[in-house]
Amino acid sequence: MKGVERIEHTTDLEFFDKAAVVTASDEEAPRNPWRLCVVTQVEELKILVRMLPVWACIAFFYTGTAQTKSTFVEQGMPMDAHVGALRVPPASLAAFQMLTTIVLIPLYDRVFVPAARKHTGREKGISDLLRIGGGLATVGLSMAAAATVETKRASAARTTASILWQAPQFVLVGAGELLATIGQLDFFYSQAPPAMKTVCTALGLLAVAAGDYLSSVIVTAVSWATASGGRPGWIPDDLSEGHLDRFFWMMAGLGCLDLLAFTCCAKRYNKSRKAC
Repeated sequence: MKGVERIEHTTDLEFFDKAAVVTASDEEAPRNPWRLCVVTQVEELKILVRMLPVWACIAFFYTGTAQTKSTFVEQGMPMDAHVGALRVPPASLAAFQMLTTIVLIPLYDRVFVPAARKHTGREKGISDLLRIGGGLATVGLSMAAAATVETKRASAARTTASILWQAPQFVLVGAGELLATIGQLDFFYSQAPPAMKTVCTALGLLAVAAGDYLSSVIVTAVSWATASGGRPGWIPDDLSEGHLDRFFWMMAGLGCLDLLAFTCCAKRYNKSRKAC
C-alpha cells in the first residue's frame, strides 16, 4: 500500500484478522482484494468498529436536539406569545439556542480550556469523550426543563403561560450542542487513521441524520401507542387534552440511559485503545 501510513497489528477484535491471513488458495491465484487484505486495512476497519458504539450514543443526542424543531414548537403554540407589544412566534425561540452557542464558544475557548489545561495537562482542556458526555447530560436536562414547563403550562391559564418559559430549555440545548457537536467532530477526526479522516468525520453528519430519523420514529410510536382505545394520547392536536410532559420526561429518562451507555462505551473504548 504505497502512500498509506502503516498501522501495526492489534490484539483485539481478532476475528477480523482472518482477512489478512494468506491461505493456500490465495497463493495459487492472483491476489483478490475482496478475499485478502493487508494488515493496515484490517486495522482501519477495527478503528471504525471501535467507534460505532460511541457513535450510536451520540446519534441519540440529536434525537433530543430535534425536539427544538418539533415538540418544543408545539409546546409553545398554546402559550402566550406576547412579550410587551411584541409577538414572538414559537419557532423563533430557537434564537436562544443559537445565541447560547455563539456566546459560549469564545468563553469555552478563552476561559474554560486554559483553566482546565492547568489541571489536566491536556491541550484541549478535557478529552473529547468527556466533552461529548457533558453535551449528552445537558440535553437530558433540557428535556427535564421542558417537562417542568409543560406541567406548569397545563395548570396555568393561557394568558399567564408566557412563551419565555421555554427559554431555559433552548439555552440548555445550545450549551449541549457546543459540547457534543464540536466534541464528536474532534473525536472522530482525531481517532481516524490518515486514510480514513474523511470517512470518520462523516460519521458526525450521519449521527445528525440518524438522530432526526429516530426522533420521527419515537414521536410517531408514542402518538400511536398512547392514543389507542379512543384516548387523545400524549401528543394530540389540542395539548390541553394530552400529556406532553410525560413525553418529555420519557425523553429525559432515555437521555439518562443514553448517557449511562455512553459512559460504558467510552470506558471500553479507552481501555481498547490502551490495549492496542
